[in-house]
Amino acid sequence: MILVADSGSSKTDWISSLPVGGKFEFATNGMNPFFLSEKEIVKILLNNAEVQKISLDVREIYFFGAGCSNPDRREAVSNALSQVFKNAFVNVESDLLGSAYATCGNNQGMSCILGTGSNITFYDGHKVIDGMHGLGYILGDEAAGTYFGKKLITSYLYGTMPAELQKNFNETYHINKEIVIQNLYQKPSPNFYLASFSKFMSANKEHTFIIDLLQRGFKEFIKDIQSYPDHKKYNCHFVGSIAYTFQDILRTVCNEHSITIGKILKKPIDELFNFIILRENRIAQES
Repeated sequence: MILVADSGSSKTDWISSLPVGGKFEFATNGMNPFFLSEKEIVKILLNNAEVQKISLDVREIYFFGAGCSNPDRREAVSNALSQVFKNAFVNVESDLLGSAYATCGNNQGMSCILGTGSNITFYDGHKVIDGMHGLGYILGDEAAGTYFGKKLITSYLYGTMPAELQKNFNETYHINKEIVIQNLYQKPSPNFYLASFSKFMSANKEHTFIIDLLQRGFKEFIKDIQSYPDHKKYNCHFVGSIAYTFQDILRTVCNEHSITIGKILKKPIDELFNFIILRENRIAQES
C-alpha cells in the first residue's frame, strides 16, 4: 500500500492506494516541522482514526510538506512517520516539489503556492530549482493567508477599514489589540491564526476594499515571479486556497503583467497521488 501526503501548515491531505484497488482519502492537521516538534507530529498521527486503520499496511510513504526544505526538518518528519507507520519506507520532500509534480508533471514550469503561506519555484521537469523565496510569515509570504490576515488585522485595529466592514469584522471576531498580541506571541501556530482571517475576505470578496487588498497582494507576489528572468517562457501554476478562492482577481492581475497561468488547484493531492503512482509503476516495470 502506497500513502501520499500533501501537508501545509493548516491541513494535511492523504491518499492511499488500496490492495483491492481504489483509493482511501482522509485529512489530518498540518504538520509543518518549523512549528511542530517530532513528538507533536507523532501525536497528531496517533490521534487520527484513519491513520490507525492503515498504519501497519502501508509499505511506502511519499510525504510533501511545508517546512520540509531543510534536511533536519525532513528528518524530524521522517522519524515521526516511521514511529507510526512501522512497516513503511518513508520519503519526505518539500511542498514545493509536491506542487511541481502535481502541476507540471514532467514538464518545465513555474510552480507557486498561495495558501496559508506562499512560495515560488522553477521546476526543470525533474527537480525544483532553489530560489530566494519562502521566507515565512514574518519576512515573506506575499499574497498568502498570513499576509492578508496581517493586512486585515492592522486595518481593523488602526481604524482604516471601511465602517461597514469594521462593524462586520468586529461582530465576526470580537478581537482587540490584547487578543491579537496573545495569539501572535504567546500561543502556538501564529501563522495559522493570521491565515484564518482569509475567510472574512472570502465572505466579503465583492467589497472594493477587499478587491483592492487582493490586487495589491497579488501584485507583490508577481514581483517575485518576475525575479525569474525567463518566467514568460513558461506556464505559471498555482496551488492553495488563496489562489483557488480568488482566482478571478489572480487571473486579471497575472494577465496585466503578461504572466501565463497554467493550472490553479485548491489542493494538489489528487494530481500528486496520480503522479507518484504512475512513476512508481513505471519504475517497477523497468526494473
